[in-house]
Amino acid sequence: MEIISVTDPRFSRYGQILEGYATGEMMQALQRVTPLPDSGVEYVAGVPELEALPLAAELRDRAFGGMPVEIGFCNGVNDTMNCLEYHRDSELNLGATDFILLLGKREDMKGGRLDTSTVRAFFVPAGVLIEVYATTLHYAPCSARKGQGFRVMIGLPAGTNLEMPAIEVKSGEDALLRARNKWLLAHADSREAREGAAVRLDGENVCIRDLI
Repeated sequence: MEIISVTDPRFSRYGQILEGYATGEMMQALQRVTPLPDSGVEYVAGVPELEALPLAAELRDRAFGGMPVEIGFCNGVNDTMNCLEYHRDSELNLGATDFILLLGKREDMKGGRLDTSTVRAFFVPAGVLIEVYATTLHYAPCSARKGQGFRVMIGLPAGTNLEMPAIEVKSGEDALLRARNKWLLAHADSREAREGAAVRLDGENVCIRDLI
């Protein structure tokens, strides 16, 4: 697997770089107020200290067109895909550190499943704000260097990833719903699959340990 920079034109199928935003204060806050686990990944949907920053209001008004947003983080040490998810809208990512995203495309799904050979790895430099399109499958970031952690801001419409609604499963997609505005495809090897998530990823559980 090749690790591709988000500055490469190939990223345009999955997302885009957002320009014209001052990211320095948010990066400093990520370092100051968000914890970095020694192993594994920690995700928090909304953090008041991050949401109080001027960039949060600017992302709400410019990037999301005035929609209510939540600004949280995903921090940790990781080198394996395990799952892929999607939302009904874009997600914004900003790293206080370099990080790597493993990405797929919903249009590559067949019968509600995805062959993991279609997944691509993208390197995101610290301080580069990106939009991950709603049609892009994604999950927790990966470390850009072996054993090193990452701190990544996650911007989403308010309520995303909170408690899922109680629904009657009437379609294959309904079976993927794992939280509010969160549809999840799990790999059989993942913890999420053991906890009951729908196993819809076929092929290898992508790991970049030997590439970083």
